[in-house]
Amino acid sequence: MTVGIMGNTEATIELDHRHVAHNYAPLPVVAASAEGAWITDVEGRRYLDCLAAYSAVNFGHRNPEVIATAHAQLDAVTLVSRAFHSDRLAPFCAALADLCGKDMVLPMNSGAEAVESGIKVARKWGVDVKGVKTPNIVVAHNNFHGRTTTIISFSDDETARRGFGPYTPGFRSVPFGDADALAPAVDDDTVAVLIEPIQGEAGIIVPPDDYLPRVRALCTERNVLMIADEIQSGLARTGRTFACDHWGVVPDIYLLGKALGGGVLPLSAVVADRDILGVLHPGEHGSTFGGNPLAAAIGSTVVDILRRGEFQRRSTELGAHLHARLNGLKGRGVLAVRGRGLWAGVDIDPAHGTGKQVSLRLAERGVLVKDTHGSTLRFAPPLVITADEIDWAIDRFAEVLGR
Repeated sequence: MTVGIMGNTEATIELDHRHVAHNYAPLPVVAASAEGAWITDVEGRRYLDCLAAYSAVNFGHRNPEVIATAHAQLDAVTLVSRAFHSDRLAPFCAALADLCGKDMVLPMNSGAEAVESGIKVARKWGVDVKGVKTPNIVVAHNNFHGRTTTIISFSDDETARRGFGPYTPGFRSVPFGDADALAPAVDDDTVAVLIEPIQGEAGIIVPPDDYLPRVRALCTERNVLMIADEIQSGLARTGRTFACDHWGVVPDIYLLGKALGGGVLPLSAVVADRDILGVLHPGEHGSTFGGNPLAAAIGSTVVDILRRGEFQRRSTELGAHLHARLNGLKGRGVLAVRGRGLWAGVDIDPAHGTGKQVSLRLAERGVLVKDTHGSTLRFAPPLVITADEIDWAIDRFAEVLGR
């Protein structure tokens, strides 16, 4: 049986169940089209997207500027590999480096690739520059940096780890947000501290205000690279270009992805100064699709959008409204609300159901969110959402909690 783009929901999900590997447990919604902050399913039902593909769709579904760039580039050249130069790659890397205040960019595709690449760069820097023979990297408990083999080796998520060993050595994990616990873990062989400035998958965990400045100071003092995984938290999601900006901290390496591709295609990057990324030489790392002309063109448009600051302002202003509405539900089924900008982690009173159950009830009412860690919901709508749309979504949330 072949199900077309406007096929029946149940038939499409059944086909998915039979032929798509079961590495996700999606909500029973089959998207057929989307625009702005709204998704329309194969039956014509509309949903307010309050997840934004885990921050990949920060600038809205089918953002007109991004789509125009994609259409134009599709008529020119899309892929040549890095065997040749392209007229799009260098301008993109120059623009992104400037946005980050750095010298160089290593373009990749997925966020996990950016993390893996950052780990390789840190180890190579440690061997070539710092003179370390057996490099180690310090990470945080409850981190989420992807699900590749190396990354799950230092994950606390047993679902992601179990059955996928043997694990990659060379990592030490300490509590997130605890600078006192970090210091003893850094020794002469430590080459990097890898953290999310705000932990996403863990439930939008915001660290104490002194944490990132103390991490930065410790890394500088011990000659250790500070690596900020801004793949979810970056690119205007929290009301700043980077979440690190909230604390006035500049890491040695930015890891970027998701929204960098404008919600159109995978694009990620490792961004650092020349004395760090310069440790890579031809043949030591690569990617056939990394930095392809289509992705580079879209990435340049994303950088242009970010330079204007409009989405950072929207996230700040509308984020305050979102958090005010969510905090108003405390004691009515909500136990806690965390986050910055248009990014919120909401802990649900178990008496009102699990996070998955509440997500399903919200989907029935036309609001799409996703659960994590059993009883937490994540709200991360596209930054084009309006105050009225936020109110509509939170009113539906209140209805679900009041059942």
